[in-house]
Amino acid sequence: MIERFVPGFAELAQYKVENAPADMRAGLAVAAVAVPVGIAYAQLAGFRPEVGLYSTILPLVAYAIFGSSRQLIIGPDAATCAVVAAAVAPLAAGDAENYASLSATLALLTGILCIGASFLRLGILADFLSKPILIGFLNGVALSIIFGQADKVLGLPLQASGALSRVIEIATRLTETHWPTLAVASVTFAVMAIVPYVLGWLPAPLAGLVLAGLSVPLFGLADMGVKIVGPVPAGLPLPAIPYVDASTLPLLLAEAAGLALVTFSSMMLTARAFASKNGYEIDADQDFAALGAANIASSLLQGFAVSGASSRTAVADTAGGKTRAVGLVAAAAVTLVAMFFTGPLQYVPQAALGAVLVLAGLALIDVASLRLVYRIDPIEGLLSILATLGVVVVGPVNAILFAVVLSVLRFIKLMSRPRVEILGKVAGFPGLHSLERHETAQAVPGLLLFRFNAPITFFNASYFRRELHRAVDAAGPGLRHVVVDMLPVTAVDATGLITLVEIADALEPRGIMLNAAGRATEWGLWAKGRGFEGYRIRLFPTLRQAIRDLSGKTEG
Repeated sequence: MIERFVPGFAELAQYKVENAPADMRAGLAVAAVAVPVGIAYAQLAGFRPEVGLYSTILPLVAYAIFGSSRQLIIGPDAATCAVVAAAVAPLAAGDAENYASLSATLALLTGILCIGASFLRLGILADFLSKPILIGFLNGVALSIIFGQADKVLGLPLQASGALSRVIEIATRLTETHWPTLAVASVTFAVMAIVPYVLGWLPAPLAGLVLAGLSVPLFGLADMGVKIVGPVPAGLPLPAIPYVDASTLPLLLAEAAGLALVTFSSMMLTARAFASKNGYEIDADQDFAALGAANIASSLLQGFAVSGASSRTAVADTAGGKTRAVGLVAAAAVTLVAMFFTGPLQYVPQAALGAVLVLAGLALIDVASLRLVYRIDPIEGLLSILATLGVVVVGPVNAILFAVVLSVLRFIKLMSRPRVEILGKVAGFPGLHSLERHETAQAVPGLLLFRFNAPITFFNASYFRRELHRAVDAAGPGLRHVVVDMLPVTAVDATGLITLVEIADALEPRGIMLNAAGRATEWGLWAKGRGFEGYRIRLFPTLRQAIRDLSGKTEG
């Protein structure tokens, strides 16, 4: 029972001491990235910098205990923070205290929904947002993040809130750029770009923020008008359940449902990638619960919603982390920073944080995958671009619904209009093949071998009927039997069965009999249990047997 619901305890109870040095190094490396990134993402979500630390500590512990991945690092995530800010800002109406409470409540509700989804075995939702749609969504979020940091990077107090309106405002006000602020952002960005090539062991965001912070007192940047973070209180808040006006709960619950879907889908991409690389499996339902526990833990420390952190997971993997103890070490290190070492954080320039977020946004943009998707299927490539535009135009919150609708429409399109094939023989090749794809293929005289590559259900039954009748008409007057290949037909609902019966009734007066081949035992038992046994749709175990019995010839 403990292994099933709390896999972390089972693994940690059998912890091998020889893994400790590697896990310690990896945990400290993760913390070195988590501290500056957490501060930057807190700014992105509209919080004071210390809240980014609060949102890092307990989620790391929660996932280490409840998660199924040995490597995944949970914490503030750029896409998640952008969604949180877009969801909460309109409800808070500028009230900072209400904003914090709403965000913590949103994290709590997201966590509860994730745990509920785990008990309902809804881990399959990890596949609900198709890869092209998720790529497009994250690309859109990346653009929103980049445009959203323009005020910090350029030193412009922008009035517009939407991504498109910000671009327009920036274009008209570039001459008002505060050049010292832009210089700080540019140097920070340059440092983060160079460090991985020169000092690969040093976290780039940490190096950029440390140098930017040192430059403030050295060059008197604050006196030049460069805005800094300011005093950061040390210590941790007491755990507490957030409180909000009950009238806002329905709105927050709707936002939490979308946030749960997006954060879980994004997290599973990272978890599965590293599990595949290192040769183990992920339990999606267990990870749904673990994500829920991490979000609830974040809310208890007045934090915001969290998700899987791909960059910090990569740091842990590259640093040689062996077990989930890496997350516990990182949590302890971040706790020490929050308790005793927040003083230097006050000198960090806002422009440097903006540069960190711009770099995070650029890292989210995945043009290579978009090109791959377009090469595979131009329609899916277009849907990915539409998802990106949806985020930029209507914002990430509304774009969640937009992305889900696109995924559902794509699924309906694939299932309602599957590939239909007429099968025949090809000289020199065994088996049966599509007449459309083989120029030398020949239909079996007197037979129409019809393959429908999907279940026959209410949303495609009329298409099935139309395509079958079209094939019958094209076959000519010599047709005597239609054989439906049932191997690709994984299910037939009531509408599908009634449609088959109606087709049989329509073909009989024309001297054509409807037959089915494949899954004969399965469909025979089903028919017997529902009173359809002996109905005039004849069942054959294979297409080969159907051809042999109906044509009187041996299928070669």
